[in-house]
Amino acid sequence: MFKGLVGLVTGGASGLGRATVEQLLKQGGRVVVCDLPSSGGQELVKQLGQDAAFVPVDVSSEQDVKNALQVTRDKFGRLDVAVNCAGVATACRVYNFKKDIPFDLKMFQNTVNVNLIGTFNVIRLAAGMIGKNAPNGDGQRGVIVNTASVAAYDGQIGQAAYSASKAGVVGMTLPIARDLAKQGIRVVTIAPGLFRTPLLEQLPEPAIKELESNIPFPSRLGHPNEFALLVQSIIENPMLNGETIRLDASIRLK
Repeated sequence: MFKGLVGLVTGGASGLGRATVEQLLKQGGRVVVCDLPSSGGQELVKQLGQDAAFVPVDVSSEQDVKNALQVTRDKFGRLDVAVNCAGVATACRVYNFKKDIPFDLKMFQNTVNVNLIGTFNVIRLAAGMIGKNAPNGDGQRGVIVNTASVAAYDGQIGQAAYSASKAGVVGMTLPIARDLAKQGIRVVTIAPGLFRTPLLEQLPEPAIKELESNIPFPSRLGHPNEFALLVQSIIENPMLNGETIRLDASIRLK
């Protein structure tokens, strides 16, 4: 199934995105890695070889995403899978009463712009390219996988912007799956719990241990390759569609 498959992964230079890129390549696919110009994407694809290409992309930019799709078409001739891993995390109270300052509206808008609008921007443009594929025996032309978060369901204090943006990704999954069904494109979202990504590794180790102690089982941060394995399963299983899957070791944030 993966031999010759072409994937496009946003946020593909690190964390969950990088693990997904590596997994798709390992299974015989070819991948376009999309990430910010400041990322290590160019260096990464040099290590990965000729079946990977890097395109600098801000997912909220229509032109950037169109350019990435053009590179995909020019280099690999098609697109089968789009995986949205690009995102930003913010933490801020709605109102800081000690400093008498409200949540910075631009921070809220940027979080929604990248996490929600950026994800939709990739979906709407990638769907046009995926939809031109010849259907397989099931009538499928391709798959779109999005990344939400358990914060979409049980966000913590300070996560108003982040939770809202990820809840939006969850909320649009089913209607988009229904929208693209006649074209044979499946749409599935993953809502990860706590994973050992560069973002979390910025925390001191004692803080990470504290987080891990709240995870029921296994009582540890998730490994990015475990996220990538679920992406692979979604691609392989034609009955997974219009659903958001929590990948969280049964944690519920408080």
